[in-house]
Amino acid sequence: MNLAEPVSFPPLLSGEAVAPGQPFARAMAKAALGTDPGLVTWAEDGSVLEAALVLAPEVALRDAMPVSMAVGLGLADALGALAPPEVAVHFEWPGTVRVNGARCGRLRAAANTADPDAEPDWLVIGLEMRFVPPPQDDPGRNPEETWLHEEGCAEITPRGLLGSWSRHALVWINTWTDRGLGPVHEAWRGKTWGLGEPLPGTDTVFLGLDEHGGQLLRSPEGTTTRPLTDLLEAS
Repeated sequence: MNLAEPVSFPPLLSGEAVAPGQPFARAMAKAALGTDPGLVTWAEDGSVLEAALVLAPEVALRDAMPVSMAVGLGLADALGALAPPEVAVHFEWPGTVRVNGARCGRLRAAANTADPDAEPDWLVIGLEMRFVPPPQDDPGRNPEETWLHEEGCAEITPRGLLGSWSRHALVWINTWTDRGLGPVHEAWRGKTWGLGEPLPGTDTVFLGLDEHGGQLLRSPEGTTTRPLTDLLEAS
């Protein structure tokens, strides 16, 4: 990785480089202190990209959580622009990112409240993507796990993906803000992993997404919904 490679953020977003393992916690801390929305904290690790985006939604948490889907679509578009055309990106609800069918990263979320009816003071959406396997790891040992460089993306750098993701994510966030969840829902649904199939090891079928991005499930006992707030981590 070229440590001098610049990161270009779009207008309305600003970046802060932090130590590996710290972007998500740093973003939460800055958000709690009242930093302006649009801050992107990120790590300079050549093997893993870690980033977190601070947001200040002016709607109830239940209605704000689909912004995580917009952020994910920004990642998919960024990889679509940088990766070879045969590289496929899917989302395993609620936050796992799969590349060519194997897990390669994840989305994260945290807010100052877990009450779905409350308007959060802040919401942080985190992103992690793996680039290079550890030297001692056998890439073929677990077919469910992968790294971007194992999927033909050796020319993509963490900083390059960070800049592209931030631009594409902002486009999708603006789409969600201006046009509502419909376009985001439709695009995310087209990249949903396991849609229409039973959850592994169960007879519960993943039917689709509800109007808030929740997971609709059908089992012999009936139809239930898992809310997208299940993505939230303790803040």
